[in-house]
Amino acid sequence: MNKKIKVLVVDDSMIVQETLTQILNLDAEIEVINTASDPYEAVKKIAEDLPDVITLDIEMPRMDGLTFLGKLMKQHPIPVVVISSIADEGSEKGIRALQLGASEIITKPKLSNSEQFEEYSIRITDAVKAAAMTERTKVKSSEKPMSKAVQVKNEAGQSSDKPNINSEKLILIGASTGGTEVISKILKNIRTNLPGILIVQHMPGEFTKAFSKRLNQECQIFVKEAENGDLIKQGSAYIANGFNHLQVVKAGNALKCKLEMGLLVNRHRPSVDVLFNSASSLPGKNITAILLTGMGSDGAKGLLELQETGAMTIAQDEKSAVVFGMPKEAIKLNAAKMVMNPDELIKYLNSTL
Repeated sequence: MNKKIKVLVVDDSMIVQETLTQILNLDAEIEVINTASDPYEAVKKIAEDLPDVITLDIEMPRMDGLTFLGKLMKQHPIPVVVISSIADEGSEKGIRALQLGASEIITKPKLSNSEQFEEYSIRITDAVKAAAMTERTKVKSSEKPMSKAVQVKNEAGQSSDKPNINSEKLILIGASTGGTEVISKILKNIRTNLPGILIVQHMPGEFTKAFSKRLNQECQIFVKEAENGDLIKQGSAYIANGFNHLQVVKAGNALKCKLEMGLLVNRHRPSVDVLFNSASSLPGKNITAILLTGMGSDGAKGLLELQETGAMTIAQDEKSAVVFGMPKEAIKLNAAKMVMNPDELIKYLNSTL
């Protein structure tokens, strides 16, 4: 029998400590071994009994969670799931936590009814399990400056900050644990005149706008959080709003984003399969679909469906994936025509599309 995932809950709220402990201990594969009210207490608890995963609040007394996270990743890189408030300021801090090396980010629990309790339980237990699957050598801070974006221009020699050409072709990307840094690397290093890009990154809705905003500031292509009815343009990337499923729909000669609340699919909303399935009615020759790092199987069946339409389908390789779950499931289904690391993927997109 496999050992349970040992979790240390770090939060200054006793109510949150109790709630998280209750939720996590309901899962047969997880055990909360300790709780701590601040980072100094957490250090003592880590010394007493080394956890497999830490859940970490950002706003705490004596030392804030981001400072503690940065120190932890440098000195003792234990996988961390950040539990953050939903305030606008908090959302920016949440994205910063991912850059510092957090495996996942989850919002503080809102449990006004049984449906919310069940959905939150799924999100937090899956986040802890995914964090536990990350290799210690891959759990590290990305504080160091990312490589500069390639200096590329579109065919007219102009920047694509204001894209205005409707995209007939599409690049679809799905990712979960570890995906934010891979997506960032890809978008920073691709040509500015590539087809429109639709992205589903498993992330709570409170953080997808901040994630999109940060990418737009750092990338040469135009990046935004998808809104219902957005026309899909060349040289643009649309990040799924974390509260809704993202789909692509045809409207006359144009392609548009469609957002829909819907139920969880593969335990997720947004779901990669929902995005991939929505594109299966389009000409396969116009679609490039990519499945990146993440736990579970979301996107694998959708990738197979797209492959059967003639789309180019790509999965991230095991060596570069933080969690080789979603791409592994796609490869098992023979859904991926090619298996690549991020550098190979960037080269392929720049040279082929």
